[in-house]
Amino acid sequence: MNKLNHIAFIMDGNGRWGKKRKRGRNFGHLKGVDTVKKVVSSSIKLKIPIVTFYVFSSENWRRPKKEITFLFKLIQKYFLKENESIISQGIKINILGELNKLPSDIRLTLKKTINLTKNNNKITVNLAINYGSKNEIINAFKNIKKINIKNFEKKLYTKDMPNPDILIRTGGHQRLSNFMLWQLAYTELFFLNKLWPDFNIIDLKKIINDYKKRKRNFGAI
Repeated sequence: MNKLNHIAFIMDGNGRWGKKRKRGRNFGHLKGVDTVKKVVSSSIKLKIPIVTFYVFSSENWRRPKKEITFLFKLIQKYFLKENESIISQGIKINILGELNKLPSDIRLTLKKTINLTKNNNKITVNLAINYGSKNEIINAFKNIKKINIKNFEKKLYTKDMPNPDILIRTGGHQRLSNFMLWQLAYTELFFLNKLWPDFNIIDLKKIINDYKKRKRNFGAI
């Protein structure tokens, strides 16, 4: 049975979910946060050490300014409201991405949460914010003196953690969208037609059960 250390999520479909209900894209993003909370809570119960959520890509800056502003305010409000709950649950928050390019108030809120939760050890929750895998790879190469796989991986955002065992993408699209291109080389990929706010714990458990039955060769026979 395969060991499970790390699950990554591409949370696609929030905007479409909101529009289908004639409430707008931002309503979908709001509901998407509820799904994240449920997934994290269930991951703690299932004793999954690390989960990673693709929150905001380096390409998402092309979206309408109003939507970007709403997303950042949603992130900020969530942490200002939920920090005590996060700490009590033993959740460690980590950010993958170019934090220094975010608005200063969002950056300060995230840094505060990172500092408050740095000693928590029940689960690590990575939030990929202003993240692009191509930029991550280029930046890693810029900081290497001797190029080899070991030195390169030490310069990635994920340097102190195992690569994802499972990637789950909701929303019906079967692509990686510039997400963890290096780290997903041998990850088991699961693509769902469900939109992210409709993703539930039954879906998660089914995927985990499927994963545990798979034979993982990593290039061997």
